Amino acid sequence: MWKIIIKGPQVPTKDDAGGVVSPEAEAEWNEDDKRKGKLNANGVNMLNCAISFKEDRKVSRCKTAKKIWDNLQATHEGTTQIKETRIDMLRKEYEMFSMKEGESSDDMFERFFIISSNRLEAMAITHSE
Repeated sequence: MWKIIIKGPQVPTKDDAGGVVSPEAEAEWNEDDKRKGKLNANGVNMLNCAISFKEDRKVSRCKTAKKIWDNLQATHEGTTQIKETRIDMLRKEYEMFSMKEGESSDDMFERFFIISSNRLEAMAITHSE
């Protein structure tokens, strides 16, 4: 099922006399095609059960598990451009870091830890792609 979510369903196709490839009607599917279609339906159901009502509104029009996954991934992780922008912002915040007036050293350390952790996390996600 995970392959269906990541790569998308394998929709059976047929070639007509002119060599045009088109999706095969469900009535023409063999048992293996039906099994793959059922895996996609199970994937859609599994993802819908795992997300909140708020998230469901974002993906309710998606017909495949892959479309749902891609939509959720873009919403929560962002595109590569968004990730790079986030890293740049965190880098600038990191480079400009200084103790604020009236801030205790414990508060400063906590703020520094959050900035550096977010920066490392964002870089790890971007570089793993």
